[in-house]
Amino acid sequence: MNLELKGKFLELWKKYFAEEELPITFYYSDDYKATELAVRPKGRSCLICELAKVRNGKSLAYSGDSVACQGARKNLGFSDTMRPGFEYFLSCGHEKMEGERYLQSPELVMEFLKMQPRLPVDGKYIVFKRWDDLDESDHPDVVIFFARPDVLSGLFTLANFDRMEPDSTITPFGAGCGSIVYSPFMESKTDRQRAVIGMFDPSARPCVQMDILSFAIPMKRFEKIINFMEESFLITETWSNVRKRIAGDK
Repeated sequence: MNLELKGKFLELWKKYFAEEELPITFYYSDDYKATELAVRPKGRSCLICELAKVRNGKSLAYSGDSVACQGARKNLGFSDTMRPGFEYFLSCGHEKMEGERYLQSPELVMEFLKMQPRLPVDGKYIVFKRWDDLDESDHPDVVIFFARPDVLSGLFTLANFDRMEPDSTITPFGAGCGSIVYSPFMESKTDRQRAVIGMFDPSARPCVQMDILSFAIPMKRFEKIINFMEESFLITETWSNVRKRIAGDK
């Protein structure tokens, strides 16, 4: 990690977004170094709930064995299969299983899964760190914000500042962990490097505050954004008024 870039963002974030929550990051590695290896929780657990620790400043690494949710293992690239009957679980269910009813039919679920190739990861672990905890040995793949609407509006507008296309940010359907890991990591392998707004998954909603959504962006793209923040709308009176409201809500 370029420590000069890290420090520059910390200064700009405070200047234009007051004391709002810092983003977290992730990257894949064969070595989780001094980071704590997450322990697989007993019973059902949502990765988004577990990442509250990272949002609060605790760095965590996960292997496939330490992820309890099979859907999360797939969205993190540690597996390419889902549990038997998943197509019923995500849709209408059956006599032995209650369905989440997120897609209309089991057949639709199967078609949806065909459009979700395995994440092309390179590493035994996925390491999550908050931005201010990054050091020179870290190489983030994606930066993830958990943001309120006013903050999200700023991030969304920044993501399109140097683009002529209107869809530099996307909102693909998927699980909460898919919106902060799977989709933005897949975008990091493309030329467009689009940002992803997410956390619309009703199952993941209890793990975040009611006014919070996520904004995840490939690190390569985020580096460019940091370098043009001070020539963007952030320096205008328009944003100054928004920032006052952001700061005033604390």
